[in-house]
Amino acid sequence: MRRTRQLWSRTGAAALAFAAVLGAAAFAPAHQDAVPPGLTPLVNPFIGTQNEGNTFPGAAVPFGMVQLSPDTGHDTGYDYKDSRIRGFGAVHLSGVGCRLGGDLPVLPTTGEVKETDNARYAAAFSHRDEVASPGYYRARLSSYGGITAELTAGTRTGRMRYTFPATDKANVLLNSGQSLHRTVSTTVEVVDDRTVRTAITGRGFCQDTRPYTLYTITRFDRPFTAHGTWNGSRVRAGSRASTSAGRNGAWVRFDTRREKTVTATTAISYVDAAGAERNLRSEKGSFDRTVQSARAAWEARLRTVRAQGGSRALQRAFYSALYRAFLAPNVGSDADGRYRGWDQRVHRADGFTYYQNWSLWDTYRTQAQLLALLAPRESRDMALSVLRVDADGGWLPKWGYGTVETNIMTGDPVTPFLTNAYEQGLLAGHEEEAYRALRKNADGVPPPDSPYAGREANAEYIKGGYVPCEPNRSAGKPGDSDFRQGASATLEYALADGVLARMARALGHRADAERYAARAGAYRNVFDRETGFFRARTSSGDFTGPADPARSVCFHEGTAWQYQWLVPQDMPGMVRLIGGRSAANSRLDSFFAYERLLADPAGTARTVWVHGPYDYYNADKYNPQNEPDLLAPYAYLSTGQPWKTTDVVHAALTLFTDGPDGITGNDDLGTMSSWMVLSAIGIYPVQPGTDLWGLSTPVFDRVELQLDRRWYPRGGLTVTAPGTSAKDRYIQSVRLDTSAYERTYVTTRQLKDARRLDFAVGARPSGWGTGQTAVAPPSAAGPR
Repeated sequence: MRRTRQLWSRTGAAALAFAAVLGAAAFAPAHQDAVPPGLTPLVNPFIGTQNEGNTFPGAAVPFGMVQLSPDTGHDTGYDYKDSRIRGFGAVHLSGVGCRLGGDLPVLPTTGEVKETDNARYAAAFSHRDEVASPGYYRARLSSYGGITAELTAGTRTGRMRYTFPATDKANVLLNSGQSLHRTVSTTVEVVDDRTVRTAITGRGFCQDTRPYTLYTITRFDRPFTAHGTWNGSRVRAGSRASTSAGRNGAWVRFDTRREKTVTATTAISYVDAAGAERNLRSEKGSFDRTVQSARAAWEARLRTVRAQGGSRALQRAFYSALYRAFLAPNVGSDADGRYRGWDQRVHRADGFTYYQNWSLWDTYRTQAQLLALLAPRESRDMALSVLRVDADGGWLPKWGYGTVETNIMTGDPVTPFLTNAYEQGLLAGHEEEAYRALRKNADGVPPPDSPYAGREANAEYIKGGYVPCEPNRSAGKPGDSDFRQGASATLEYALADGVLARMARALGHRADAERYAARAGAYRNVFDRETGFFRARTSSGDFTGPADPARSVCFHEGTAWQYQWLVPQDMPGMVRLIGGRSAANSRLDSFFAYERLLADPAGTARTVWVHGPYDYYNADKYNPQNEPDLLAPYAYLSTGQPWKTTDVVHAALTLFTDGPDGITGNDDLGTMSSWMVLSAIGIYPVQPGTDLWGLSTPVFDRVELQLDRRWYPRGGLTVTAPGTSAKDRYIQSVRLDTSAYERTYVTTRQLKDARRLDFAVGARPSGWGTGQTAVAPPSAAGPR
């Protein structure tokens, strides 16, 4: 009690400032702004379209193969600051940081078709004449006499409705040769007087990759009066086909002097042209019915979380984040179950839906856990799809797009992704299959002729206990190299080994469990006791790079300061390595600029923590906009000061707003959005790849989670924190159902068995979660 009173004497003075900032940003008292009957009106798809959040505002359904959205010239698609639309592309990924997707940008125009470069024929628009909501997008294009473009989507199709001025030269341009990625070659074919077919082969994502092919078919609701193709800058009226390695496309024309509206439906397939045709036939219906169906699908997803309390701004930020968390991974199999595997052959998914697009370095930390909680059926199919990648292509993925591996990012993210699925009960009947694939991945390296990089530095890591820092070395494959990021790759490998040890032990593979448990401690091998931080080592064993941890080398998108807490598999061991709780807390306080944070939380978040969307290096402070630091605020749960987790998390949440710049950093297929959702609810996966969830103060008075009874027999969990606010933000006590609960973490089993998780909150830190037995989620690898 004495310690609590002493701490309050320092923090109490800042409470009013903290309350004012968070209240204005989103955290208003509970009596304001009740949630309306429908939740889709709370979603703002424009959030993240500015300041490199790299989201898209267009139309999609949850996990849809098609994500139909405007592209304005930004590398990744749409930027809110732009004023011209180059086309409405059929494929997008939410929040990626490199060129990807944007296939088949389609644009309505009028007049003669003379330009073939979409940067030149792009149409002007204004945000005053632009609307977006889940499953629907509309913009009035002020060019070409004024054209209204509307978009909606099904799972494998996108529908476009254009309202033209009265003219006999209303055109629709289908640009097969200009995607966001590098287009290798395209073929376009005018099949009949209503239909255009394309095949688009592209490659790239941050670096060059193997090519993939997307097949599309676009059918119009009435015959066009003229058509043609272009190849390069040459426009050929009446032409029905064109193939090119450069700019390539087709145009069709309508007479809109009487009927001004033209509707087009585009279906896609990664299998073949016949697959696109079947997908088109499988999703019939009018434009308006498709809008209704898309909105109903989104309403059902959003209603899995019913949040009460908070301001309207907080509700919008929260439900928009939840919306983005459901945008990926994406359906990859056609309506008939066929999909193209990573061996580039056609396979069939029997009994499950095949998914693709695996930003695993990002999503294993947050989104995988959120989807396992809220969408376990789809999460199961996603995990089975990753196993199919191994079965079809010979190895587990790292960062997969469509039908190819990009090898972007480092470490071994697929292991915590799959062990999380195992821990959440999603791999029933496939446990040993998953374990065999994970064991192969953890102990080996893909062969030289394989496109996969896998754990590229595994031989050196297993032999010497760390990944050497060799900036000029690579596996000779496209993508990133673990050797170039040896220090952080060591931490990522050790994390993966820790959670795999836990899975091996549960399945009875005891010798493997002991071996992986020993390797889980490899983080100690890159700890420099002279500096007290992790540090890269050369192949000869010497530490390398500047001793200043803020100037460290061989850490992927971060510094030694920012990677110091990436040891979730063994936080007790990490705290001991630093020098115990007191030393760890001092370092955490410095890392978060804690004293400044208490005085000015939002200001500290925006000026001390964040300097630019891609400013990863030369820093000694927390970076809330990139994945290596997502776990860091929860480190205080392991050091006996859980109230500081609340202080830091709530300050970081001020970075999520309901405006176009309302995401911090790239959203990375829902990763940052999932961090926001889970942190706002008050349960967070503090040990990725296991079943542990850390507790912090919710920002809502009440959240009702509607859970699938096949995986969660109770059918739901209610999390309450009556009176929570910026001022009353400290946990006083916790109850799990009817029992007092002192630990700072719960397990998935406890969440499945419980009906309620109740937080009592107040204006001052308490002794909750500070006892010796209350803190520190146990080591995933077991006691050492």
